[in-house]
Amino acid sequence: MRRNPDLSEEMELHSKGHRLIAGLDEAGRGSWAGPVVAGAVILPLDQPLLGLEGIRDSKRLTARKREQFYEVIEEVALALGVGIVTPDVIDEVGIVPATRQAMLQAVLNLPIKPDFLLIDFLLIPSLSIPQKAIKGGDEKSLSIAAASIVAKVRRDKLMAELDEIYPGYGFARNKGYGTAFHREALLSLGPSPIHRFSFRVIK
Repeated sequence: MRRNPDLSEEMELHSKGHRLIAGLDEAGRGSWAGPVVAGAVILPLDQPLLGLEGIRDSKRLTARKREQFYEVIEEVALALGVGIVTPDVIDEVGIVPATRQAMLQAVLNLPIKPDFLLIDFLLIPSLSIPQKAIKGGDEKSLSIAAASIVAKVRRDKLMAELDEIYPGYGFARNKGYGTAFHREALLSLGPSPIHRFSFRVIK
């Protein structure tokens, strides 16, 4: 049985003297089109986090529930940062380096500097801040789960806006991921400027 993410990782770090622990996660890594977006969230560890009960990995929540949690995260978080890396950069450097770039941006866009990073799956070697990669971190750490929601909500909004600029692919619905409709649209329309041309399916 899956358990909801909690603050176990954060509180262990807190007991070792860390006070500003940022959780990081991304959205859009496997998408055929659009940017990869990263979120960074620093939660307060010395007060009840009201409204975040039931939070979990963004992929296991409905769009409406994600948006509700996003509003609560904005209210209770000490800091929130977002990083966005465009499809042309993804094509140039590859999806994993691009994901790290988005995470780096998210950390640098935090209004306060964290003293530790909890990251879903990856590490960011270009940052000197102490960090820990957690496989399946969005199902274990509340800070990472919150970051996954921030990244997903912000990216979904971007993809809805891009759907108006590049209609016909269903970006508002599929968010650029590989669906039957998206594949058919590619066959009939060809790729748009925001498709990831380095991805095999687009080639």
